[in-house]
Amino acid sequence: MTRRYWNINLEEMLESGVHFGHGTRKWNPKMAPYISAKRKGIHITNLTRTARFLSEACDLVFDAASRGKQFLIVGTKNKAADSVAWAAIKARCHCVNKKWLGGMLTNWSTTETRLHKFRDLRMEQKTGRLDRLPKRDAAMLKRQLSRLQTYLGGIKYMTGLPDIVIIVDQHDEYTALRECITLGIPTICLIDTNCDPDLADISIPANDDAISSIRLILNKLVFAICEGRSSYIRNP
Repeated sequence: MTRRYWNINLEEMLESGVHFGHGTRKWNPKMAPYISAKRKGIHITNLTRTARFLSEACDLVFDAASRGKQFLIVGTKNKAADSVAWAAIKARCHCVNKKWLGGMLTNWSTTETRLHKFRDLRMEQKTGRLDRLPKRDAAMLKRQLSRLQTYLGGIKYMTGLPDIVIIVDQHDEYTALRECITLGIPTICLIDTNCDPDLADISIPANDDAISSIRLILNKLVFAICEGRSSYIRNP
């Protein structure tokens, strides 16, 4: 895998608060190599390590995108949801930003059935068929469609398991991470000082509570994916 320059600079990360970790009482000792200091009761992440692993992640997604691979971005907590949706649209990826349904990947056949139902209901709504049904039946199906839109809207075009999964906040998305590990799907995980850096294929140590930090990390990955996709289009 060729290494590239991704314009990752420490000043930009400092301004976005990427270096702020959790309180010193709430940490995982495995994160010690990624912590540079303690300040006012919180751990400070070593941004040199962050830059290194973010650059490696960018190289990985560029290479995958240049070969037409598919990505899934997962981040369901409130501070991450909007950034995840934005990143998925920008990079033309799939995403889950509301709630991870257990077995979404490991029980793909069930997820696929739900997606078929979702697509059918969307088509019925577009063609006006739902409005021609009795009120009670229409209301029930519209509620079902609304629930499917909430939980599956970000993966409605996904036709198979993703090739790479990008996860924001290892703790909140632990179920998703375990499913990826079970299936052997490569993962890139944004990890704070309370996480286990050994679980993901590439762990990026960074503040997973600040919107600005989450967006900066995703922005770099999205740029790399878009560059890779451009390369794939030019050289299919």
